[in-house]
Amino acid sequence: MDDQKIRHLQATAQQLRRNVLEMIGIGKAGHWGGSSSLAETMAVLYFHAMRVDAREPCNPARDRLVLSKGHAVLIQYAALCELGYFPREELKRVKSLDGLLQGHPDLTIPGIEAVTGSLGQGLSIGVGMALALRLEKRPAHVFVIMGDGEQSEGQLWEAAMAASNFEVDNLTAFIDLNRIQATGHTDEVFRIPDLVQKWNSFGWEVLNARGHDVTSIAENIDKARSIKGKPALIILETIKGKGVSFAENTATYHNGVFDDARFAQAMHEIALATDMREEVA
Repeated sequence: MDDQKIRHLQATAQQLRRNVLEMIGIGKAGHWGGSSSLAETMAVLYFHAMRVDAREPCNPARDRLVLSKGHAVLIQYAALCELGYFPREELKRVKSLDGLLQGHPDLTIPGIEAVTGSLGQGLSIGVGMALALRLEKRPAHVFVIMGDGEQSEGQLWEAAMAASNFEVDNLTAFIDLNRIQATGHTDEVFRIPDLVQKWNSFGWEVLNARGHDVTSIAENIDKARSIKGKPALIILETIKGKGVSFAENTATYHNGVFDDARFAQAMHEIALATDMREEVA
């Protein structure tokens, strides 16, 4: 990618964070932590790597994204909105009876490929999609994003074995390794050591990316898509709550509430980071 593209993706990631903050608003609980840690990944996927078109949301040739950690769907809504899948006004009606956007992914929402949120199931869905696309001889690629806390789910590992067994190389999975889940640090809740060795032993090609570096993410996606005969996994080293100082690396904002002062500070920090990027550019 050239410098202009890199700056565009960095600015897009910040816009996605701003969109998420607007969706959460003041006085309502919202999944800021695990949404913000995926901002750069969503920016690279939707605005660089994936073949998608809001004008043809059901095009059989499209790439698919399954957000297995469905509680972080606000960051996906943020990207889909920027791409024109639905009007911006919907961002203000999240989780309301008269709104389109629900608290977890739903197939009634344009651009959403699967109902997720019961952790551990997204990879199974993605493997099924990838196998179906292969049977139909379509060139589309499937991406699945998992959480690190999700690695304790048994069905996930059944899907990992199946993907390797059937040599599903039109599938790329991600782990959002922010090391914090709903109730605390992952290594305190349920230790899942040696992720690289585990996934390698299941027959996957494992790559590592700096999860807030758009160049690193893009380069690893390119590598993953070039691998033949096995599925690929990209481990994203990220920060929970990235972009808002008081929310970073804290479980409180996994699904936290912003009061007036905290919301204003969060918006200010996101805007300041965006302005600083523009000045450098």
